[in-house]
Amino acid sequence: MLKVDNLTKMFGGLAAVSNVSVEFEANKVNAIIGPNGAGKSTFFNLIAGAHKPTSGTILLDGKDVTNLPCDQIARLGVGRTFQTTNLFEQATVLDNLIVGHRLRTRSGLWDVLVNSRRLQAEERACREKAREALDFVGLSHVENRFIADITQEERKRVAFALALATDPKILLLDEPAAGVNPEETEGLADLMRKMINHGLTVCLIEHKMGMIMGIADKIMVLDHGEKIAEGTPEQVSNDAAVIEAYLGGDEDAAA
Repeated sequence: MLKVDNLTKMFGGLAAVSNVSVEFEANKVNAIIGPNGAGKSTFFNLIAGAHKPTSGTILLDGKDVTNLPCDQIARLGVGRTFQTTNLFEQATVLDNLIVGHRLRTRSGLWDVLVNSRRLQAEERACREKAREALDFVGLSHVENRFIADITQEERKRVAFALALATDPKILLLDEPAAGVNPEETEGLADLMRKMINHGLTVCLIEHKMGMIMGIADKIMVLDHGEKIAEGTPEQVSNDAAVIEAYLGGDEDAAA
């Protein structure tokens, strides 16, 4: 599904990501862990096209997407959530989600001016896709509530739904369980398992090691921008370099 070869991103003299090579299989949960500042979010930004790499290549389903803009990468099937869930606070949940499927529409200014049939059809399609995504994440009952009035856990699910509304093949989830309690964390883990069962591929960054060890098929560990380990949860948790760099030395790892 996703193959990265010798990916490097320099910011001045600092290597935020340094010669990272990894493959993520389709229809699996792939996790990226590491201490704060390890380069995890920069790695996601490179995959999603928000940053251009200094060197290296990124292949999605065999297609070179290394230098494509983020909108083209999204159209090829890369959906994403962010550490901070930024939504339109004074809009309804459903209206927030309608934005997601706009990626797949073709209507332009002329269609808006004349209220064309194409525009009307695409408006209906966006609304249907939004409701479908909302149902998938278990929030159909809040579609008419304002974002400002829903819980943090519901916001996380809305962010999942927004990514799903883009019709992705692979989802990049940046700390999806941050700020929610253990019971809610398990609920979000179940939602990720549901995504896998529906043929999607998940790649997530997360500090909650209990969840990662229970859900990930494969884990890559970054430290100071470099890959120091990869493998199954069992392999990674027993790796001496990982224990020293992260599991044994970061208080967040026990969260």
